Amino acid sequence: MTEHDLKLCMALCKTCAEACESCAIACEAEANPMLRTCIELNMDCADFCRLTVSFIARGSDFVALACQDCAEICTACADQCEQHATDHCRACAQACRHCAEECLNVGAAAYA
Repeated sequence: MTEHDLKLCMALCKTCAEACESCAIACEAEANPMLRTCIELNMDCADFCRLTVSFIARGSDFVALACQDCAEICTACADQCEQHATDHCRACAQACRHCAEECLNVGAAAYA
């Protein structure tokens, strides 16, 4: 795992957190009770992405674990957002997929 890999992972986590926050705000504005799960996953994903950035930034011994868990949460969030036809959900799903992919790469490299 290179420094470039870690910086890319941090950047994608930050982008994902921002997309999730925006999606949650937009979903809340729609006042549709069917979006409750989407909003909750958006908030969980945003929080965990920020936590993962912190783990990477400080060189935690638990980077691999954080990245693997982040990938799982991002995938769940993407799966949920893909069920909705709104632009903000589609953008969020895409950011989550990119983040999950890089987190899996970093997590696997840390255990190699």
